[in-house]
Amino acid sequence: MDDDWNTDVDNQPHKDYYKVLEIDYDATDEDIRLSFRKLALKWHPDKHLGSDTVTSKFQDINEAYRVLSDPDRRGDYDVRRVYEIKKYTLREYLTRFKGMILTPNGLGMSQYGNTKSMQEAKFDVDC
Repeated sequence: MDDDWNTDVDNQPHKDYYKVLEIDYDATDEDIRLSFRKLALKWHPDKHLGSDTVTSKFQDINEAYRVLSDPDRRGDYDVRRVYEIKKYTLREYLTRFKGMILTPNGLGMSQYGNTKSMQEAKFDVDC
């Protein structure tokens, strides 16, 4: 099998081909084909002459379609994607995403600083 679509997995940022094609992870072959056609028409370099960003996006769309439209490549990609998710511990995930989790609109811990625990902050009410 030709494995040139993701030759250097460990040194490359992981591309989410499902997001590139704007489809769900359980997309059918028809969903993949239709989304590819729509995005290929929208981002074709001939419609945006001289734009390196558009050319790069179009190449990503083609790469994603090439992988997801082939059942063998899609299977390999899905296994690698799951491995990518599972290789981190819960602590690593929480550390990576604490900025999104610990916001005033999220858990609210950042608004209380580090001096109070969540329980103390929860019951701290000004009367």
